[in-house]
Amino acid sequence: MSHTPSRQDFDHYMAPNYSPQQVIPVRGEGSRLWDQEGREYIDFAGGIAVNSLGHCHPVLVDALKTQGEKLWHLSNVFTNEPALKLAKALVERTFADKVFLCSSGGEANEAALKLARRWAVDNHGEHKDKIISFYQSFHGRTFFTVSVGGQPKYSQGFGPVPGGILHATYNDLESVRKLVGDDTCAIMVEPMQGEGGIVPGTQDFLQGLRDLCDEHQALLIFDEVQTGVGRSGELYAYKNYGITPDILTSAKSLGGGFPVGAMLATDAVAKSLVIGTHGSTYGGNALASAVALAAVEFIDTPEVLEGVKKRHDLFCEHLETINRKHGVFKEIRGMGLLMGAQMADAFEGCAKDILPLAIEEGLMALIAGPNVLRMAPSLVIPEADIVEGMARLERAIERLVATE
Repeated sequence: MSHTPSRQDFDHYMAPNYSPQQVIPVRGEGSRLWDQEGREYIDFAGGIAVNSLGHCHPVLVDALKTQGEKLWHLSNVFTNEPALKLAKALVERTFADKVFLCSSGGEANEAALKLARRWAVDNHGEHKDKIISFYQSFHGRTFFTVSVGGQPKYSQGFGPVPGGILHATYNDLESVRKLVGDDTCAIMVEPMQGEGGIVPGTQDFLQGLRDLCDEHQALLIFDEVQTGVGRSGELYAYKNYGITPDILTSAKSLGGGFPVGAMLATDAVAKSLVIGTHGSTYGGNALASAVALAAVEFIDTPEVLEGVKKRHDLFCEHLETINRKHGVFKEIRGMGLLMGAQMADAFEGCAKDILPLAIEEGLMALIAGPNVLRMAPSLVIPEADIVEGMARLERAIERLVATE
């Protein structure tokens, strides 16, 4: 007799490091999802900025099916055509000369940090090992990346953290100047902090980081795991600023829902990643590469990227209308289709309380910390779904306001 899994099965069988919502989605199409009971939801969460083309987009489904009948995985003892095509597409569309493929954003950031350290040793000596990151940043869940990330709650309780890591204040260039020196090998920064509250970097701040890296012969690493592949309204957010990093990391939207990551670098930096220095068992997997290539080629078009900017304005318009009625937000901010609404003082810490109410109203959303409501929908979400989703969000907010 077949067994239909329940939410209770999660508590019984799964490690307790997550606490998922009670509903279990079983089917998706575009920006809509249906749960086990057949109830429909509009998806403003996008798998945490992953489902760049929504659910089961025909371009990605076709790429998956076509490659799935040819070749899935070899190993890095061999290369494969989809991986080479994906690397070529990324190089031709960005500043980069070389690409390292992996399976996640955490892997991409781990590779970037290791490469920066190795480059510094190769070119300047072992004394040049300091990495500067920022408070409230998030770079992944490996021990190296949670240590570089500026949220101690993710690294505490696991023993001594790696050394040579310093943290400055985001959008505060003077705080970086106090830390940077000739022993700095890299500055790692999100052009817009995601988990830290959807906070865009200022032009002067990011340009200042570029200048400091040039002055001290250090590398500038842009973590674009969350902002990359169309999310900002450009293929990568660095293009919005006109500031070129030495290393860039990408994942999430890159695969449109299929696990894949990439680290991009210039020739001068990438040459330190010689044979045997790093690897990824599933990195460059033919199946993942084929899907990612389809996503990149579809997203990197004027129609999609201009559409992201148009949808950004529509989201802002609706959020501002809701706020004029209910006064729940202090600030609405973001870039492209990564939006954050910071709660007003009277609703401090209540962002998380909106999520279950939104679920009951048929809407999936996110938070970025306890005080910021986050939205990261499909880059091609129909405008009608935005309008209906916002109506559902407003009903959830009305219920929140009524309880305060």
